[in-house]
Amino acid sequence: MLLTITNSAQPATDLGYLLHKHPERCQAFELAFGKAHVFYPEASETRCTAALLLDVDPIALTRGRRRGNANHDMALFDHYVNDRPYVVSSFMSVAIAQVFGSALGGRCAGREALVEATLPLQATITPLPCRGGDDLPRRLFEPLGYEVSSASHPLDAHEPEWGNSPYFTVTLSAQVRLQDLLAHLYVLVPVLDDAKHYWVGEDEVQKLLRHGERWLAMHPERELIVRRYLRHRRSLTQSALARIVTEEEIDPELREVERDAEERVVEEAINLHQQRLGAVLAAVRASGARRVVDLGCGEGRLLEMLARDAALDEIVGLDASSRALDRAQRRLDRLAPRQRNKVRLLHGALTYRDQRLAGYDAATLVEVIEHLEPSRLPTFERALFAFARPRTLLLTTPNREYNVRFASLPAGRLRHRDHRFEWTRAELHAWAERITKQYGYDVRFLGIGPDDPEVGSPSQMALFSLREEDAS
Repeated sequence: MLLTITNSAQPATDLGYLLHKHPERCQAFELAFGKAHVFYPEASETRCTAALLLDVDPIALTRGRRRGNANHDMALFDHYVNDRPYVVSSFMSVAIAQVFGSALGGRCAGREALVEATLPLQATITPLPCRGGDDLPRRLFEPLGYEVSSASHPLDAHEPEWGNSPYFTVTLSAQVRLQDLLAHLYVLVPVLDDAKHYWVGEDEVQKLLRHGERWLAMHPERELIVRRYLRHRRSLTQSALARIVTEEEIDPELREVERDAEERVVEEAINLHQQRLGAVLAAVRASGARRVVDLGCGEGRLLEMLARDAALDEIVGLDASSRALDRAQRRLDRLAPRQRNKVRLLHGALTYRDQRLAGYDAATLVEVIEHLEPSRLPTFERALFAFARPRTLLLTTPNREYNVRFASLPAGRLRHRDHRFEWTRAELHAWAERITKQYGYDVRFLGIGPDDPEVGSPSQMALFSLREEDAS
């Protein structure tokens, strides 16, 4: 069973630092079920590949097996005749944790900044059991921002009429932190296999929550992942799902009411929020859009304005907070049925690829991007500009330069305690120009609110338009 990880960011051999395995050495590690070998098929400044090869001892797998069930003979036979020594399974997850434990834990002594770097990584796993349909690797990995390719293996190359086996070679490519890639593999390999070689107890719930902390809560296949990872044990599955903490469940009233109120208090003197929504609505109308998705719709103020616009046929609101969506629904319920029926609310996150968001005429992100961790921006960009790919995208975000004009900021230098950053005008322009070159958009910029000759407007808008030649 083989896992390879390739880094193509220069110097590519930084992969060795992250994995704590020197590219010039071949190393072997004793495991309870066999051996793990780590070696580098290639290691240059431009491309570096690390390989983890498992050599599972089938005799070691039978040691300690209990006897005494009614089907003892068949059970004993199954202990010796199975695919475990030959396929990537939970044995690979154990090997990742034991052999690449420092990388999985996000530790790299002396190179701490490297741990947080998003790298162009490619992982290939073979042969990987995919029990549950040929599309299961895509359903599990694409929402995490990966490009996924898979090739099935026939049951018998000499007997093609027997059809394909459940075994695949799967390749994943993404701009991602190595720690995140290893965490995704650690959890999802056993999920694809739908089996584990060891007893699953409460400690497995802890492992799942720890390694899925950054991504599992908002994964569209969350329940399937939890159920399979915990070997369909109902009590453990229910416990894990109840303990998965999504963003809106972390001190929700403070996050969603008091903190948003703080920002409104700061800006209310210039009625900035209403000006912002009016500017976005005007830009949507000018784009000629008929189908619009509001990403990070919150409690639905913009959705209500969009629903009242007779020129729009379909409106979707997406938010990571189920409580915010409940409030948005109550707001929409006040509308006339014809207006209300145009709007559909979806629960989801902006950092996952989501087929439900693809192909809209226009997308809006009103004061959303600054709530994302900077390390997650590459995944957000790919999910939005490469996969959802709206023809028009209207993004607003605070102009940090204007903050000096506010007498007091409860969040300190930023307008909201939950903001992870705020861009200056130059920083927004630099980010947007990079997006246009990478994804085939044009962009122009507008200020929202009073224009100060020294620091500009308090809010800034980037209007992205998909180039006609790239609108395929």
